[in-house]
Amino acid sequence: MPLFCYPTDVMETKGKVLAIDLGEKRIGLAISDETRTIAAGYEVMPRKSRVEDYERYAEIIAAEAITLVVMGLPITLSGEEGQRATWVRDYSAGLSEHITVPLEFWDERYSTKQAEASLHARGKRGKKARHRVDAVAAAFILQEYLDAHADPV
Repeated sequence: MPLFCYPTDVMETKGKVLAIDLGEKRIGLAISDETRTIAAGYEVMPRKSRVEDYERYAEIIAAEAITLVVMGLPITLSGEEGQRATWVRDYSAGLSEHITVPLEFWDERYSTKQAEASLHARGKRGKKARHRVDAVAAAFILQEYLDAHADPV
């Protein structure tokens, strides 16, 4: 379910999508293929200042030819937006002023739990799992977004 977007016709364009799983200390990033079919973890970057974060996103957008950004929005289990969602929306408002591609929000409920379970199932534990979990969570957010917007077969 989309949770607001800028502009409304973002899926009309093909091209790579960047997903962001914003945390207080780390940011997980995932990128889709150009057909918007498959999501893959890209990197985990440490949170710095907003300006430095925004500069890094702009670098990735340019280097990877990104055409859309999907920001994970932390919705509570009851479907409400709390303080964290307000923080993400505020951060995203600033980001949208620093990038040249549209930004859309997507519900990120359960993405970290899915990522942890996936890493555990693949034998990744401890420090290796903690380092990758944010990128894997971003990939889950992005894959759910892509699947929801896929053309029906």
